[in-house]
Amino acid sequence: MNIQESGEMYLETILILTRTKGQVRSIDVAEYMSYSKPSVSRAMGLLKTGGYIIMDKDGSITLTDSGYATASKILERHTLLSAILTRLGVDEQVAAGDACRIEHVISDQSFEAIKRYVGQLHDGTSNGEEPADSQTERNEKHEVNNT
Repeated sequence: MNIQESGEMYLETILILTRTKGQVRSIDVAEYMSYSKPSVSRAMGLLKTGGYIIMDKDGSITLTDSGYATASKILERHTLLSAILTRLGVDEQVAAGDACRIEHVISDQSFEAIKRYVGQLHDGTSNGEEPADSQTERNEKHEVNNT
């Protein structure tokens, strides 16, 4: 089932609240997102019907495997995109807002490419080159062998 942006935002919120609070109820989601209780209740019903969440009799919300996978994917995108924009000098609040919009529309292929690129920057590589430290060590060994 394909989920809309608003559903992804609810799932992301449930995941964040689960990690910080443990148990999550609709009222927690409403407060966190500053949405009305009826709006959240309707959304929870749709997510439950879609197989993304399970609601206990006491109102506790649990992500299903499908819901967890979707929420994790969106949260990972949000976290990485926010960090990149912030490192580029974008104000934290602006970066978070922009990341929130981008995370829902970016393709899996483009996001994976960004992750690879950021990983290469972190490792000191670009365009498939080996890390700078490895390159230096190889050059030093080459110089020693040639003397």
